[in-house]
Amino acid sequence: MAADLSKHHQPITNLFKWPSAAKDLNQYRLTDEQIEFFHKNGYLAGLQVLDHNQIEALRGELTELIDPIHPGHALFYEFHSNESTDPATVLFHALGAWRIMPGFHDLLWSPAFLIPASQLLGGRLRFWHDQLFCKPAHHGGVAGWPQDYSYWTRP
Repeated sequence: MAADLSKHHQPITNLFKWPSAAKDLNQYRLTDEQIEFFHKNGYLAGLQVLDHNQIEALRGELTELIDPIHPGHALFYEFHSNESTDPATVLFHALGAWRIMPGFHDLLWSPAFLIPASQLLGGRLRFWHDQLFCKPAHHGGVAGWPQDYSYWTRP
């Protein structure tokens, strides 16, 4: 079985680097206008939170994770693959990738995610769980936006 990366409470790769100077964190901060827009409309669009290299690294890890016989499979909290009765339909849904793959683990420390999320939520963040839900374009039916926020509220 693969090592459980949840035992590491800091980044283990250099995929998501924090700037060495505090002033350089400003590149990740949202403007007052963006925050106001979010609170009025409930979303923000057009934020770049991953660069090309990060996307490719995570895409490579995802390709490995989709394999049901991946050695870290036992570390998933949930794992579902091709639940459809149509064998041509591709679907992958899993919780716990951060425990298995270094890029997904370190994504939790990405300043491009943490700083805007902290601004939008008004303070410190609490990691609840990760979730991968993959349905490639042109495969399968529509997967609508979930309406389950009421199940996940926290004080």
